[in-house]
Amino acid sequence: MARYARLTSGVTKTKMRKQKSRAQSVIHRLRSAPLLFIAALFAAAGVTAAIVHADTFQDQIDALNAQNAQTQGSLNTLQAQASSYQDAINKLQQQIAGLQAAIDANQAKQVELQAEIDAAEAKLEQQRKGLAQDLKAMYVSGQMSTVEMLATSKSLSSYVDAETYKSAVQNKIQATVTQITQLQLQLKAQKDQVQQLITEQQQQQASLAGAQAEQQNLLAMNESQQAAYNQQIQSNNSQIASLRAQQLAANRALGGQVVAGDPGHGGYPANWDSPVPQDSLLDSWGMLNRECVSYTAWKVYQTYGYMPYWGGMGNANQWPGDARSAGIPTGSVPKVHSVAISMHGFYGHAMWVEAVSGNMIYVSQYNYDLAGHYSEMWVNGSSFVYIYFGS
Repeated sequence: MARYARLTSGVTKTKMRKQKSRAQSVIHRLRSAPLLFIAALFAAAGVTAAIVHADTFQDQIDALNAQNAQTQGSLNTLQAQASSYQDAINKLQQQIAGLQAAIDANQAKQVELQAEIDAAEAKLEQQRKGLAQDLKAMYVSGQMSTVEMLATSKSLSSYVDAETYKSAVQNKIQATVTQITQLQLQLKAQKDQVQQLITEQQQQQASLAGAQAEQQNLLAMNESQQAAYNQQIQSNNSQIASLRAQQLAANRALGGQVVAGDPGHGGYPANWDSPVPQDSLLDSWGMLNRECVSYTAWKVYQTYGYMPYWGGMGNANQWPGDARSAGIPTGSVPKVHSVAISMHGFYGHAMWVEAVSGNMIYVSQYNYDLAGHYSEMWVNGSSFVYIYFGS
């Protein structure tokens, strides 16, 4: 698989010599083993000659991951817009609530004014009833002539008093009517002003409600788009899970019995290895950590003291072309301490050859299990391309 990362520590020459000596010892023992024993070992392990690399699925997985990343970016933008819409809705709601409070206050004022109007009219009615008798008396006395009034009066002063009272009643009636009329007009004008204010506030409220409804529609559309994006991401994740399952099945179809192997993981630097997350940093050659090419690049450096920098990002199946461009020989014959490249799939797969027995090779590798782990196995190497860095 094509992955890359940065080297932050090396190994000492003493450690390199020890590891090289250990590897050579293993190779010597394997080479000296009877071929019949090795054949029996292969049969017991269920090794077959079929080479099936699951890297053909990786390009689909990467495409889906890239689509998910783009979709997640769009989803994040929508979420930010949704927050803006919701903020606008909340602010509009506050304005609507403020106007409603003002409308309620003005409507209460209307009730108060109407109560004052009703009280004024009740007062007017009361005064009218009180003056009814006076008006009646004035009407009766008004039917008499001046002579009659004087004749019926006990004295001149009584006549004068009656005339004065009559005039006072008339003035009082006129003043009362004028006062009540003015109060009614004043209260009605105030009530009309309050009603006009309420009408304006209700129009503003309706306008704000329309703006709020528009924001809510935008929010609903936004949430619908978010749901569609989330569904797309979930669908892609489901496809990725399916592709990984197929890829793992294809890896297992290699037929080799995978073992944990060297506890030291072939000397792969600890600061690149687990528990450091896979693909979380770059090694000295620009390759992501705990990937097959990062491990084989390290093994070349560990064994021969150098490893060309091939531009960082690149696939395992690009290594043979990079090697030939750099003057490093390649071929189809497996050799110990060469890099075996499977050209199957979009990326291919890189392995370090630890031992050779005919077409069978014993390899160490990373990410065979798609989880960035170290492993070793025997596998039929007849279909691989080999890079001979030590030649």
